[in-house]
This record gives sequence, structure tokens and C-alpha cells, in this order.
Amino acid sequence: MCTLHIEEETHLAAMSSRNRTRTPSPMPMRRVHFGELTLFDINWDDVLIPKMSTYLSIKDLFNLRSCSRTALRLAEAALEKRQELQLSGNNSSNIELGFKVLSRCCRRLEHLHLASCKWLTDELLLPLLNNNKQRLSAVNLNECVNITALSLQPIIVQCKELRILKLSKCQWLTTGAVDALTLHQSKLVEFDISHCGAIGERCLIIFFRKLNKLTILSLANTPSVTDQVLIQIGNYCRELEHINLIGCAAISDYGVHALTKSCPQLQSLMVQRCPLVTERVLAPLRGRLHIDRPIMGYNLPAMQHRLYLQV
Repeated sequence: MCTLHIEEETHLAAMSSRNRTRTPSPMPMRRVHFGELTLFDINWDDVLIPKMSTYLSIKDLFNLRSCSRTALRLAEAALEKRQELQLSGNNSSNIELGFKVLSRCCRRLEHLHLASCKWLTDELLLPLLNNNKQRLSAVNLNECVNITALSLQPIIVQCKELRILKLSKCQWLTTGAVDALTLHQSKLVEFDISHCGAIGERCLIIFFRKLNKLTILSLANTPSVTDQVLIQIGNYCRELEHINLIGCAAISDYGVHALTKSCPQLQSLMVQRCPLVTERVLAPLRGRLHIDRPIMGYNLPAMQHRLYLQV
């Protein structure tokens, strides 16, 4: 027994001497499974979330979330810091349940893309907007037919960083909502209200007086777009680079001339299916900017229209 005791003391002394000479670890790692490290032992805030989770899609994060309780916590921590949510056109089954998780977890979104989400309702969207209203700079709700102007309230009033807003084919967009936009949003650089028939001409004239930073504008198939609206856009949106006026049947050469004369940075003009816009105003612009209407296709109808007016 004495010999065994002496050997044990000798072993402990040797181990103590070895520990004193070893460089201490800067951050002790939690060991599990008999000393083996797992993925979750890697630092979350410095490595896993900023370096790894950015390469995972929303689907990947939901798959990870279902693996274990620890994986669930990691996936939801990654969602909390995610800056972009891209669900445009996603109408898969039971997506509403997943969206509720996103609404609860996502807190730092800057870009929100939900175009053509037929399942989206005010009840689903409002919690997400309320949790991310401080940072949102781009919101795409094109063709979201089952929400109402109620969902625009936090976007209009509280999203102070908003720069891009897309509301194409949102028939629920009313003059009142655009009036509210006029009061609270003046820093938009991209705006899309194509196919929005409930907005009046006067409302648009007042609205564009505030958008002096606008560079991309889409008004396609909006009946209330007239020459007077184009004149206001030219007077106040001097930084405009791209404008879509396809299907705006009320505009004419007069309005297009006033617009292009006042916007020196204009790069593209889309005027297909605008019967009152003729080659008389478009010809001098060709070469200076891109025009979606080919030359030969519209000369004859334009001439016929002028002859009709003369008669």
C-alpha cells in the first residue's frame, strides 16, 4: 500500500508541474460526449451566426431548427439578426405557420420582399412590421391582394429609414394612404404603384412635390397619371433616372416633353400602349436615353391619330 501511495503522489506532482508550464486557454470550451466538441461549442456571436448562418437559406434554418433544442436556439438567434427576408412568390402549404415564427424572431430586417404572397394578411404582417420598423429600408408588397391599407400604417408612420416601396397591383391602396405617405415619407428613391386604380390625379400631384430624391418610378397602367402629373414629376423629381409609363393612356407628347426636359439624369422611358405619345416627342430623345417603343411599330398609328385630331 505504501508503494502505491508513493506512486500516486509522484503522478500528481508530475501533473501539477505540467499544468503550471502549459499556456492557459483564452476561452474554455464546454466539452460534451466524453471530451468531444460539437458544432454548438463554437462561439455563436463571433463565428456561427455572422460567418455561417449568412450562407443558410430560410429553409435551411428551419431544417436546422427542427434538429434539437440547441439547434432551435441557434436558428432563432440567427433569424433575430437576419437583415433580409426574401419570400416573394412563395405560396407553399403551411407557410403561414413558418411566417409566424419569422414574425416573432426577426428583429433587424432591412429588406422585406413579400411580392405575390397570396396568403399574406394584415394579421400575419403587422407583428413582423412592428418588430422591424426601426430598420426597414426596402419593402416589396407587389400583388399582395389579401392585405389592406392597415398594414401600411407602421410602414408609413414609423419606418423612418424607408427608401424603396413597391405596391404594384395593390387595389387596396387608396388616396388616403398616399396622402399619409406624403406627410411622413420624403426620402423614397424607388416607388412602384403600377396598376393602382384607386388613386386620384390631385393626390399624385401633391405627393410628387415631396419626392426630390426619387430615381426609379413605376406608374404603369395607372389611370390617374396625366400630363399634369408628369409636369409635377419633372418639376420636383430632378434626380429621376427610370420611369415606367406603360399603359398610361391619358398622357401625351406635352407631358412627356415637360418631363424629359426637366429631368437631365433620365436614362430610360417606357411608354408602350400610350396612344397619345408620338414619335414627334420620342425621336429627339432616341440616343440620349432608352425608349422601350421601337421606331417603326408606332409611326403609322401616330400619324393616323394626328390626322384624326385634325379632322
